[in-house]
Amino acid sequence: MSKYDEALFLYNGNDDHEEMQRKLMYAIPKLSLAIKQLHIVQTESIEDVKKVCIRYAAKVDLLLILGGDGTVHACINAISPLKKRPIVGILPGGTCNDFSRVLNIPQQLEKAAAAIVEGHVVDIDVGKADDRYFLNFWGIGLIAETSQNIDPNQKKYLGVLSYFMSTLKTITQAKSFSYAITTDEQTVQGEAVMIVVLNGRYLGTQELPISSLQPDDGKLDVLIVKNSNLAFFRELFSMDHPDTKLKELNEMMYIQTDRLRVTTDDRKEADMDGEIVSGTPTEVELLPKHLQMIRAK
Repeated sequence: MSKYDEALFLYNGNDDHEEMQRKLMYAIPKLSLAIKQLHIVQTESIEDVKKVCIRYAAKVDLLLILGGDGTVHACINAISPLKKRPIVGILPGGTCNDFSRVLNIPQQLEKAAAAIVEGHVVDIDVGKADDRYFLNFWGIGLIAETSQNIDPNQKKYLGVLSYFMSTLKTITQAKSFSYAITTDEQTVQGEAVMIVVLNGRYLGTQELPISSLQPDDGKLDVLIVKNSNLAFFRELFSMDHPDTKLKELNEMMYIQTDRLRVTTDDRKEADMDGEIVSGTPTEVELLPKHLQMIRAK
């Protein structure tokens, strides 16, 4: 018996044709078992992605996205402002596929399609920075500079490795900046090399060792990194232990909130889910349980 009456399957038409045909061959037969009527749409640009999502949003029960974090980001920004939003399923088709990992979706496409069919629908929080939306993170400093330093050719041929190469390059050149963060509870200010506001748990395929990170807890997790040195990484990994005292951290600061304002002395470009789209000053807020998404069992 079908679980969904009508669904939209969206994929990037700019990918290699033979590779995409192979991906579709793996995914479509599995997905069709759970869907009565399946619309398959090939998109040619990010603007095309947005238009297609908006056109179908009120007509379908389920939006299936075959693509990477950038395609997912475009879809989320298209449907999040709407009153009627379909359930969303993500099929990993990019380099990192970070939020699909949060949802426990296998990274092999045939297994991912089966997981979507057999998975269950959960409520997921969505972050909003000014007038844009994010699922995974908003960040300035080191994280945005890493995205900007990625060589497109390296990304095409080396995939995830290109992110690590860019990170190593950026860390050695990291410069601190002055910031102020205001929440309903407190104001903190100082010098940092990176500020990341998290809703997801993965960055560049790597799971962050912070047990409190959950995309459905009604909280944003804010990491303020003072220095990109070995001491910071030791403190980061210590956060996976329940006896870690947050007030004793020296190289970073960690706070939870549902709303914050971030200002910097000099404008800093911001990265949202891997896309450089805005800059400081920024108002960031959480929209609790804003989307329904499919999580693998």
